[in-house]
Amino acid sequence: MPSIIIRDLRIEDYDALIALWQESKLPFKPEGRDRKEKIGKEIQKSNAIYLVAQLDSKIIGSVFGTHDGRKGWINRVAVAPAYRRQGIAHRLIREAESRITNLGIEVIACLIEDGNLSSIEVFKSLGYSQNSPHLLYFSKKKHKEA
Repeated sequence: MPSIIIRDLRIEDYDALIALWQESKLPFKPEGRDRKEKIGKEIQKSNAIYLVAQLDSKIIGSVFGTHDGRKGWINRVAVAPAYRRQGIAHRLIREAESRITNLGIEVIACLIEDGNLSSIEVFKSLGYSQNSPHLLYFSKKKHKEA
């Protein structure tokens, strides 16, 4: 099997990205925040870490990382169903984390819907912990005081 590469999202990937989200049943807003023009502007920002996993010419995974200079966020993790449980989500998240922490940011968080057990499992396995019994709010701190 050819190796999977993790690379920056390009606007030319938009249709493949939307197809991945649809196949993965990831909710998205094609008329709102997820429209092509909006994502095109976002990927040009210095705080955007938008990555895809690519096998041959096919986009099989995605993750969006952002930060506000103080806290990093992991969003939009998706892996095509045929490629799940192969470590692709871990690789995508780790790459986003690496890029965020290389900017000096010590806290990385994500929000997960309470019924999304596979995402909860993935983030827990990567060292994230739940911060509130009422919200599924996970974060990963570089050190306890961060």
